[in-house]
Amino acid sequence: LTLGILVAIVPVFGKYMADVFLGQKTFFDPVVEPLEGLIYQLGGIRIRKSMTAGEYIRAVLFTNLVMGFFVYFIIISQGNLPLNPTKLPAPSWDLALHTAISFVTNTDQQHYSGETTLSYASQMLGLGFLMFTSAATGLAVAIAFIRGLTGKPLGNFWVDFTQCITRILLPISIVGAIVLLVLGVPETLAGPVQVTTLEGSGQFIARGPVAHFEVIKQLGENGGGFFGINSAHPYENPNAATNLIETVLMLCIPAALIYTYGVFAGNTKQAWLLFGMVFIIYLGLILMTAMGEYQGNPLVNSLLGEPQPNLEGKEVRFGWAQTALWAVSTTGTMCGAVNGMHDSLMPAGIFATLFNMFVQIIWGGQGTGTAYLFVNVILAIFVTGLLVGRTPEFLGRKIEKQEIVLASVVMLVHPIAILIPSAITLAFSQQIAGISNPGFHGLSQVIYEYASAAANNGSGLEGLGDNTLWWNLSSSFSLLVGRYVPMVALLLLAEGMLQKQPASASTGTLRTDTVLFTGVTAGVILILGALTFFPVLALGPIAEGFQIAKGG
Repeated sequence: LTLGILVAIVPVFGKYMADVFLGQKTFFDPVVEPLEGLIYQLGGIRIRKSMTAGEYIRAVLFTNLVMGFFVYFIIISQGNLPLNPTKLPAPSWDLALHTAISFVTNTDQQHYSGETTLSYASQMLGLGFLMFTSAATGLAVAIAFIRGLTGKPLGNFWVDFTQCITRILLPISIVGAIVLLVLGVPETLAGPVQVTTLEGSGQFIARGPVAHFEVIKQLGENGGGFFGINSAHPYENPNAATNLIETVLMLCIPAALIYTYGVFAGNTKQAWLLFGMVFIIYLGLILMTAMGEYQGNPLVNSLLGEPQPNLEGKEVRFGWAQTALWAVSTTGTMCGAVNGMHDSLMPAGIFATLFNMFVQIIWGGQGTGTAYLFVNVILAIFVTGLLVGRTPEFLGRKIEKQEIVLASVVMLVHPIAILIPSAITLAFSQQIAGISNPGFHGLSQVIYEYASAAANNGSGLEGLGDNTLWWNLSSSFSLLVGRYVPMVALLLLAEGMLQKQPASASTGTLRTDTVLFTGVTAGVILILGALTFFPVLALGPIAEGFQIAKGG
């Protein structure tokens, strides 16, 4: 049902987003145009001025810098701010810094438990604010990249940024929050409620303004939970209906953006082929994870005397199947929200979730995942052109040295941001790693944390002692490098493609809207991912799988 809904909404939602950013009329114009006009007027924004790549990059970096400082100030001052019913003090400076960087980069990696660390003001005015703006930043960069790739001016960041919020994120969030509220997700500024348990002891039940926080968390692929256990908490995700809605919310924008590209390029056939390629890989990873969870842990099954699904770390209301679907979806979309503990997944599930964060295109981060997909397409065109002796071209524009260099930067910065800090951490594992489960699984814990940071995902193999000065600062490095270096390279790549003179198609032109070329692209993606990260996969989940199978 979830996958069927996804396929059904992709062309509708993808066409709507294309209309918004192509300046076409939409049904929503009469509602949002007055609001946008006021924003442009107050901000002094010249809406018809298209930016160069340098101007777009400066606007992105400046905006994110200011927003990051603003939210850091809120978090570090929360003890003196209102909307703090439990009188929580400010967290340490390094935790506040990591949190601000994490949320401004659309990662939302959390080294804390929300209900016991942050006030309502920090959650709503700080993190909730960044959930909209960080998602809009990634989406705006992706749209600028698609424009340049298809021969159109890059556009104006301030306009794109505003329209991402007013026409996409905010309307869906308002409707979605009301739906979640109806289905049992709380929305209140009241403090925790004290109750008497059946044993007669007292207990405090945390609550808060959760419904609106939850919907943008999923839609914007943010992933940071209001509560420590995220969407496994019954106040964030109480039942099967909310689970279905939240899963679709996290998938809809990155999946539909592929179709949006097809409308921009005037080639929806290629869009469907690329969508199908990603969907098949996505489905394969779901089946791999689901089979591992359904078969269960052989060590536990030998004690029980019969096979049982692996239910450790899972909510009974979701079970093994919905947890497997969610785990692959949240690491595929770089959302990072969890409805079960990934640390308790079988090795097949850990392999799938790590693989998603390594390749970053199934479906990829908010906006940027689609851009990474087309970087892989450009590399596939270059490789194929070399193999068959044709000039590498994409959409009538030649792929030359500059494009390959920038595409290589996008591809290489990711392993640098993961493998180098991981190597340092593992070299001093006794002092700084905080591994709770030594051996192959412990290596996966460390690699997963940095992969999650560099991929702007935010989930983790919980159990890792990550609220330390080392983890807060080192993962902040991966957060920043994994977010902004690729963004700069993508915008420069888009401008380079825009400035090239298009050539008419000829008999020597390599067509990219064929099943054969799409298969080659899939091969390039899988081979590059395997060559770069296979050693750590072999030493982590693969080795752990063999160890469990042998009864070790």
